[in-house]
Amino acid sequence: MTTLAGFLIALTIGLTGIGGGVLTTPVLLLFLGMPAPQAVGTALVFVAIVKLVAAPMFVWRRQVDYRILALLLAGGIPGALLGSIALNGLDSQGLNGVLLLLLGVTIIFSALMTFLRKQAGAASGMDKSGRLPLVSLPIGLEVGFSSAGAGALGSLALMHWTTLTGAAIVGTDVLFGLALSSAAGAIHMTHGGVDAEILRQLLIGGLPGALVGAWLAALVPSTALRKGLAVWLVWLGANLCWRGIGALAS
Repeated sequence: MTTLAGFLIALTIGLTGIGGGVLTTPVLLLFLGMPAPQAVGTALVFVAIVKLVAAPMFVWRRQVDYRILALLLAGGIPGALLGSIALNGLDSQGLNGVLLLLLGVTIIFSALMTFLRKQAGAASGMDKSGRLPLVSLPIGLEVGFSSAGAGALGSLALMHWTTLTGAAIVGTDVLFGLALSSAAGAIHMTHGGVDAEILRQLLIGGLPGALVGAWLAALVPSTALRKGLAVWLVWLGANLCWRGIGALAS
């Protein structure tokens, strides 16, 4: 089941462009029953490895703006580290209900951002890239805390704050997400927050899934699939919120 989940998650990433963290974490929490820090840490490392497979293609196609990427990372990396530390701090205090509630709200928010990303269209035409470190700091916090947000929020920031082309937005955002997932995943690994066996099973399915998804992306219309997936993610987030509220009430 875990291998199949890895394949389907990576396939969906390739087809829709929606980030892997927002998909992987709720699956690990709700269907495999993993503790929140381990689910987030395992998801982060899984996403980092999957994006590492895709990243060279964008570099080779020259679809990465390294100046913009550096500005994103200036705020995003510290944010991701702080978010990871905050998650492990809450877990050490036994605040499981708070964790589930916050993760549920974060996943719902990230899913809704996919609609805004679609509506935003091309780049804004105004270069406000100097503000990107301030914009990317909360994105990094969200990624470190929940593994979600780099794809939807990162590309949305690039659309509104830079003059990058659509192709450069995608390529730069992929490397931004790769860096955040790697940094935050390293923090979770130091706290024992990565399940090596679950990660191995996810990757067995995820690596071929990423390749198949990238191949099918040019053949399968993704608009309806993206909208349906966002609705499903809202349902998963609501489920996490309900469990969090139940844990707090008890």
